[in-house]
Amino acid sequence: MRDAKFEDVGEGAIALRAETEDDLAVIAALAQDAVLPITEIAWEAKSRRLALLLNRFRWEDKAQAEAEKRPYERVRALLVISDVTRIASMGIDRSDRDLVLSILDVTFEAKEDGAGRVVLTLAGDGAIAADVECLDVDLRDVERPYRAPSGQAPHHPE
Repeated sequence: MRDAKFEDVGEGAIALRAETEDDLAVIAALAQDAVLPITEIAWEAKSRRLALLLNRFRWEDKAQAEAEKRPYERVRALLVISDVTRIASMGIDRSDRDLVLSILDVTFEAKEDGAGRVVLTLAGDGAIAADVECLDVDLRDVERPYRAPSGQAPHHPE
């Protein structure tokens, strides 16, 4: 058995679960530069679940789009963090219903007992942190891809 690569994804929808930090690194790479209105974040305290409806850039399709000289794509996807005991945010005006967030990274800060904190680092020095009993994060595309409105691939100057 070999490790999965971006090239293996093809045209199918993404449906991934992270239960280790290595798994989460794959989800983080696919969710990088995803954008979402603050209104698309749902904290379900009873279910202990934090769900975000993202518009994610299809990094797994970037090279093929360039080779075929066709537009880049985005896709609506659900990012769900399970077994959440507490959430917190920093640098976000939660009362601004027009606020659009951009995800830069998703990381896990582990504790000794398997619990820890999933941190979503946002553009503009914001962050959302979810304290969890264990690492359990899902990323699943929920609609068909669409042409990226900007027509550009996200770029991060070094």
